[in-house]
Amino acid sequence: MSCEIGKKKFISYEKSVEILQSVEIAKRAIKKLSLMESLGKILATDIVAMGNYPEFPTSAMDGYAIQFDDQELNRLTISGINPAGSDDGLLVQSGSCIKTFTGSLMPSGSDTLIPIENVRVEDGTILITHKVPFGFSVREVGESYKKDEVLIKSGTKIGFAEIGVMAGLNLSEVEVYETPTIAIASTGSEILDLGEIQTNKAQIRSTNHLTLEALGKKYGANVNQMGVLKDDKASILNLIQTALLTNDIVVTTGGVSVGDYDFVKDIIKEKLGATVLFQGVNIKPGQHIIIAQKGDKFIVGLPGFAYSSTVTFALFVLPIFFKLQGEDKKLPIIKAILNEKLNAKGDKTTFEACNLNLINGKYYIDFDGKKSGTSAILTNMLGDTGLLIQGEVKTPLNVGDLVDVIIL
Repeated sequence: MSCEIGKKKFISYEKSVEILQSVEIAKRAIKKLSLMESLGKILATDIVAMGNYPEFPTSAMDGYAIQFDDQELNRLTISGINPAGSDDGLLVQSGSCIKTFTGSLMPSGSDTLIPIENVRVEDGTILITHKVPFGFSVREVGESYKKDEVLIKSGTKIGFAEIGVMAGLNLSEVEVYETPTIAIASTGSEILDLGEIQTNKAQIRSTNHLTLEALGKKYGANVNQMGVLKDDKASILNLIQTALLTNDIVVTTGGVSVGDYDFVKDIIKEKLGATVLFQGVNIKPGQHIIIAQKGDKFIVGLPGFAYSSTVTFALFVLPIFFKLQGEDKKLPIIKAILNEKLNAKGDKTTFEACNLNLINGKYYIDFDGKKSGTSAILTNMLGDTGLLIQGEVKTPLNVGDLVDVIIL
């Protein structure tokens, strides 16, 4: 589905997502890190079990290794002690038991462990006070995993559990994807960077480059801050070309609409030798967006309004970032209950800032304190904010309706 605005066709949001998902990455950068350095990184290879674990039947608690049927004798002779880490080849014969500890190999001839709490010790024997089922507290061969089982898939973000499993496999180093780097710059002759002195009332303070840097870092990206630059074709072209040398994604804000000084879109299309994936998406905010690919690198031109650039960065730049680092991840979308009526408006897919509250295990949204107006109102992102998604075809929403909300 597309929306015609003048002579320009805007693709649907669904189509834009489909295009980004279908993009091929020829080669992702991989590096080898020590096990603990890999924490928080994205795994680049499947982790496969090299053997069964445990390799032998093992005790799961402190107790006595016995033959299951011997419980009918009620009293068994203690014939030895089997500490954890011992491999003395002890044998459990009928009528006897061996004291065994958590993590010890089960002695030959035994098939069941009876806990210390279930017996009374008397003169070198145990008196069984409570019987147990066959195989009780015995960890079978391969209980945790079996040989050749894929334990952790490539594309997994490495957390504490992954560290523990890999340590159990004696992996001191692991291959991970390099964290992609995003270069961010704001364009506009009217904008000032932090600390710059305002010399006329038409100048405004740039927030985009810093807001997007913070959002990128929140999701683990390396970010190169390129600052602000004026609406000058040569300067913008030089910045993008320079940034492409050392960054995986180059993001600019401003200069993508239809004004006389909106140079970014023309530079991307005509000067960089990149393939334009799409230009213009039928969404609100941020319909004037352009994304191009040059090899395994991307150039993204976002709108200049603060709310627009923040939302479109989340919708388009973050998915590219996840894809580049081999991460199978999307922004989380949850079902939430609407706390106020919402009238249908417009024919674009809209992403509207809403207050998100978790009450008794259910998400609720409202719009208290959210201001109506242009796509410049960044304060609407303050607080526990989500983005309510409404498709191109809208119907009025009533109190109690379930809606889709992106969690940022």
